[in-house]
Amino acid sequence: MTTEFRHRIATLEDLPTIVAIYNSTVASREVTADTEPVSVESRLPWFHEHTPERRPLWIIERADDSAAQPEILGWMSYSNFYGRPAYSGTSEISIYIAEAWRGKGVGGYCIAQAIAHAPAIKVHTLLGFIFGHNQPSLGLFNKFGFATWANLPRVANLDGVERDLIILGKRVA
Repeated sequence: MTTEFRHRIATLEDLPTIVAIYNSTVASREVTADTEPVSVESRLPWFHEHTPERRPLWIIERADDSAAQPEILGWMSYSNFYGRPAYSGTSEISIYIAEAWRGKGVGGYCIAQAIAHAPAIKVHTLLGFIFGHNQPSLGLFNKFGFATWANLPRVANLDGVERDLIILGKRVA
């Protein structure tokens, strides 16, 4: 049986769980360039940069979860690219999934919804910034038609190991 998902706009009350999911990826050295866990307080400015109208931050839940506080399976955000007005139609998407839900379709749901919703927030181009050794994420983005637009060789140093950053892109509108 396939699990169906839904998303909603994140609230400030979700931020501790957002941070916990993010921090669960730090030790792997595969997903984020942060080398130490981040705090809820340090993520407040980032949280407030997201707006439902232009750069939403979504919480992902099971569609059939009717609990008063449904389990958060992951989150997805649209973020500004490069911070200049001419790039306002381009957005980086970030997807972080709770460990128990990785490989169960949540990431695919996020990308499909990001593509579908992009025109509503005036986004025509989506980008993903992914380490070259993160094969699961690269494969997922490729499955949805993202192509490699840039390869930045050995730009990240993770515990003395230099890692490539791949920029994947897709025109969606």
